[in-house]
Amino acid sequence: MIWFVLKRILLFVPVTLGVLFIVFTINNFTPSDPVYSILGLNISQEQYDAKYEELRLGDPFFTRFFNYILGIVTRFDLGDSFSNKRPVAPQIVERLPTTLRLGLTGLSITVIIGIPIGIISAVRQYSILDNSVTSVSLFLASMPNFWLGLMLILIFSLRLKWLPATGIMTWRHWILPSLTLGLGPVATVVRMTRSSMLDVIRQDYIRSANAKGLTEMETIWSHAIRNALIPVITAVGFMASMIMGGAVVIEAVFAIPGVGGLLMSAISNADYPLIMGSVFFVSVSVCIINLLVDLIYAAIDPRIKAQYQARKKRVRKTAMTGGLIRIWLNTLK
Repeated sequence: MIWFVLKRILLFVPVTLGVLFIVFTINNFTPSDPVYSILGLNISQEQYDAKYEELRLGDPFFTRFFNYILGIVTRFDLGDSFSNKRPVAPQIVERLPTTLRLGLTGLSITVIIGIPIGIISAVRQYSILDNSVTSVSLFLASMPNFWLGLMLILIFSLRLKWLPATGIMTWRHWILPSLTLGLGPVATVVRMTRSSMLDVIRQDYIRSANAKGLTEMETIWSHAIRNALIPVITAVGFMASMIMGGAVVIEAVFAIPGVGGLLMSAISNADYPLIMGSVFFVSVSVCIINLLVDLIYAAIDPRIKAQYQARKKRVRKTAMTGGLIRIWLNTLK
């Protein structure tokens, strides 16, 4: 199991490097000029050249990228913001808990609503409940999350005045953004859970459990759910990545001071270090979430654990065989 975790952690490095290289390349080819964003348009050529040299924008592309990665590896330095001259890392650390809280809350809503409804829909196949769930799932899957957020604001904030539209001061402020973030992926989780459950409850061992006299609920909870959740957890892991990315848009809609709002402000101001730092933290967060999902997957599916245990035994056996061969060769000498 340790090798399984180490293998997943080592995959963080190429994934993060690839994401940073793509974002760095996009920043390099965008038409926006950070010098004009900082100093304004009414500046002299001397002022422009001095600021351009100060930001080291004239260095070769790969030199700037290498220096940026070297700063992260050696000093964990994400650079200084072009706009406020503050280090990027503390600014992101201040806002990262808000983004993670929003993402985890949205993911919890997705799992708590999606999996039970999918199970009930599969057990009551072709019933009125099943048809209603399928229709609502298709409706939610077709809606962009920013549009859903705007509709929730119009209904619950402006019309009914039940919930606040912006901010994060109290728990009531978290309801609308969390629902907006979590309801969209519910459709995918419901359909995946329903499909997986329908496949599992038709297996022979489920019919054998029913033949032994177990009730329907005992069969589902004791035998069907664990096997049905294996593909669902994979889908939830993918949804977690989508939710973390979607949190950027939701933060802009609800004016939440998270990493998403910081990233949108950085893009508007052509603040390249702040853009890179925000993307770096979001990509690392997504990698960690995927690692946790893989660990849950391995805990539920014993085949993964058995695979790595068998590999460990083969390594020990090979090492023991090699040791015996070396001892035998030494005796011949």
